[in-house]
Amino acid sequence: MPAPKAPGPRALRSEFLESQKKHPRTFSFEFFPPKTPGGMEKLRATWRQLAQLKPRFFSCTYGAGGSTRERTLETVLEIQAAGHRAAPHISCIGATRADVAATLELYKSKRIDHIVALRGDLPSGAASAGELRFASELVAFIRERTGDHFHVEVACYPEFHPQARSPHEDLRNFKRKVDAGADAAITQYFYNIDSYLRFVDDCEALGIDLPIVPGIMPIGNFSQLARFSDACGAEIPRWLRLKMQSLGDDVASIRSLGLDVVTDLCDRLLSAGAPGLHFYTMNQAGLTSTIWQRLGI
Repeated sequence: MPAPKAPGPRALRSEFLESQKKHPRTFSFEFFPPKTPGGMEKLRATWRQLAQLKPRFFSCTYGAGGSTRERTLETVLEIQAAGHRAAPHISCIGATRADVAATLELYKSKRIDHIVALRGDLPSGAASAGELRFASELVAFIRERTGDHFHVEVACYPEFHPQARSPHEDLRNFKRKVDAGADAAITQYFYNIDSYLRFVDDCEALGIDLPIVPGIMPIGNFSQLARFSDACGAEIPRWLRLKMQSLGDDVASIRSLGLDVVTDLCDRLLSAGAPGLHFYTMNQAGLTSTIWQRLGI
């Protein structure tokens, strides 16, 4: 009798996504803190509209070196006061341990128990990377200082971090964050579902067993998206880039194509067993709400 064949990539992929299904599905929306009162009023209308969809939580980003800490906290507290779960981001690059400890204590004092822990970006002109240089060190510090008080989300990169020396090194960095005490992960956005499926295969091989929630970027402004993607290493498939470019300034057609592409991506991810979706809303409700309605969530 011939020896059984080792499982191929598709078999591993199916097995891993089955294991992802054991995690409760989490749907969440991300904002950035506005700079002006008018921006805050616009965001208030956005989160109130999206709150009707009953997401698991909202999150709010944190500027380079904690530059938006006060506005991040203000946004989170307003959402929280309305009865919704909200998670501020926290980053460590350029900060001292005392800085991070003070932020954690502030969040605890405001009854916040859910955070997104990131390395972050070094502020322009900063001379030092700080005392905690990596997200894994930040997660370990959070656990050291606050135990299990916080539910800790971390980032991961199906198409690999642009500063990673190799795919293997990037995966090992993610594993360090998991081993340090992360509870769940949110991916960088992507438009090629195989990048996510391959990534979760690779994570399973490393023994990573936590929810890996796909990050979703709706497409409304293609030139803006292209700039973001070139900077963060998220790949826009060639066919999609060329198709979008061919539409020029036809905003309605760009929006229509974007809705079709992103809705199909979300539908395929959920059908494959992804444990939820995390929408990068860009402080706008329209595209995210339309995708949600099309999915019938």
